[in-house]
Amino acid sequence: MWEKNKDGSYKGVLYALPDRGWQGTINYQPRIHKFGITFTPKPSATVAAPSGPNLVFTYMDTTLLYGPDGKTPCTGLDADPTGHISYPGFPPLPGATFLGDGWGNGNTIQRAITIDGEGLALGNDGTFWISDEYGPYVYQFKPNGKMITAIRPVDAIIPMRNGTESFSANSPYLFPGPPGFGNGVIPADNPTGRDNNKGFEGMTLSGDRKTLFVALQAADNQEGGLKATGRRYIRLLKYDITVSSSPRFAREYVVPLPFQNAAHTKVAAESEIFHIQDGSFFILARDSGAGHGQASPTSVYRHIDIFNVDLATNIKGQHDCSTCAIADANGVLNTGITPAEYCSFIDFNINAQLNRFGVHNGGVQDQFLLNEKWESIGMVPVDGKHGDDDEWFVFSLSDNDFITQDGFLNFGQSPYKDASGFNLDNQALVFRIKLPIHSAPFPV
Repeated sequence: MWEKNKDGSYKGVLYALPDRGWQGTINYQPRIHKFGITFTPKPSATVAAPSGPNLVFTYMDTTLLYGPDGKTPCTGLDADPTGHISYPGFPPLPGATFLGDGWGNGNTIQRAITIDGEGLALGNDGTFWISDEYGPYVYQFKPNGKMITAIRPVDAIIPMRNGTESFSANSPYLFPGPPGFGNGVIPADNPTGRDNNKGFEGMTLSGDRKTLFVALQAADNQEGGLKATGRRYIRLLKYDITVSSSPRFAREYVVPLPFQNAAHTKVAAESEIFHIQDGSFFILARDSGAGHGQASPTSVYRHIDIFNVDLATNIKGQHDCSTCAIADANGVLNTGITPAEYCSFIDFNINAQLNRFGVHNGGVQDQFLLNEKWESIGMVPVDGKHGDDDEWFVFSLSDNDFITQDGFLNFGQSPYKDASGFNLDNQALVFRIKLPIHSAPFPV
C-alpha cells in the first residue's frame, strides 16, 4: 500500500526481515516485522538549512517463522557441518543441532531449520518469499509464518565439503552446542558452492509477482569466490512461481559485480536486487568495513546500480553440476558466456546530497554517519498511483547488526550489550529519480 496525502506527504506499509545472529550465531527465531511509514519530502532542504529526518516508522506487527510442521521454530544458528532435516515434499533442508533452548538452558538435543534471511518479497496470495544465505535456499511462508515451499538451487551453488553437502557457514554458536556442532568445520571454506555467508543475498519478484529472481552475494567458491579480486561473477536464477507450490527453474544468467576502486583489487559484493521491468534490475553493491562503528568512517563504493540481462547468455543446464564452474578459481569468466550489462546509477556517498538531510559519509563517528550495511531496495511512484509515471522514490534501509548497548535477547529474557560499545540506529535513505518505464513495476 502506498498513497499520497493531500498535504504532499505519503503513507505506506513496509515489511522488514532482520537477519540472523552476530559474534557467534544464536537461536534467534527468524521473523518479519510490519511497519507503517510516513514520508514527507523536503525538496528545499540545503546543506546550510538541512531538513533532518523526514521518514517515520511506526511498528505494527511481527510474524515468527516456523518449519513445515507449523510448530517447530526456525533458527538463526549456523547449520550443521553435515546432514539435513527432512519433511515430505521438501528438498533436504539445512538444520542445526543444539542443546535445550539454545540459550544455555537445558540438555535435551533439539534440531531446527536454519535460516539467515536476506531477501523478502510479498506474493500475490499474501505469502512471504524469503531468500537465505545458509543453504542457500528460497522459502515461502504463509501469513501465519508456516513454511510451505522450499527452493533448492542448482548443485553448483550447494556448498560441498569432503565430498558431501555441508550447509555450515563456519559461524560458531554463541552458546555451546553438542560436541562437533556449531564449533567450526574443516575445511573452513567449502571448496565449491556458495561462499560462507554469501548465499542468496538478493531476491525480487516481477511486477505481476509470478516470477522470482534470486542472486548470490558474491561468486561461488570454485568461480573465484575465495579471492577478493576474483569473486566478481555471480549467478542470477529465474523461477516461474505462477504455481507457487511448484516453482519452475526457468533461466540462469551471469551478472558482473563492480570493483570498489580503480586498482580493481576488491569486488563490491551484492546486497540486494530489485526487478524494474523486462530484463532490467536495480542492484545494491557496496564495500564493507566502513561506516558508523567501523574502523573507517568513509565508504568508497555504496551504489544502487542497474544491470540488464536481455543480451546475456542463458546458462541454465550448462554449468550447473556440483563440479561445474562459469569462471576459473581466479574469477576469469569462461569464454562463450556473455554476462549482463552493468551500469552505474545512484551513489549513496555524495555528501553534498547527504548533508541536506543531516547525515554524512566519512568524518566524525556519530549517529548521523551512514552505517556500513545497506541491504534493501524498494521503489514507489511519486504520483502515489499505479500508472506510467516516470518519477519514482527509491528506498534503501540499513542493517545495524543489532549493535546496541541496551538490547535484549531471547524474547526479552536476556539483556545484551554489544562488545563494540556502539549504539547503531537503523537508517533509511530515499532518492527521487526519473526512470522511464512503460508499465509500473509492481501493484501499488
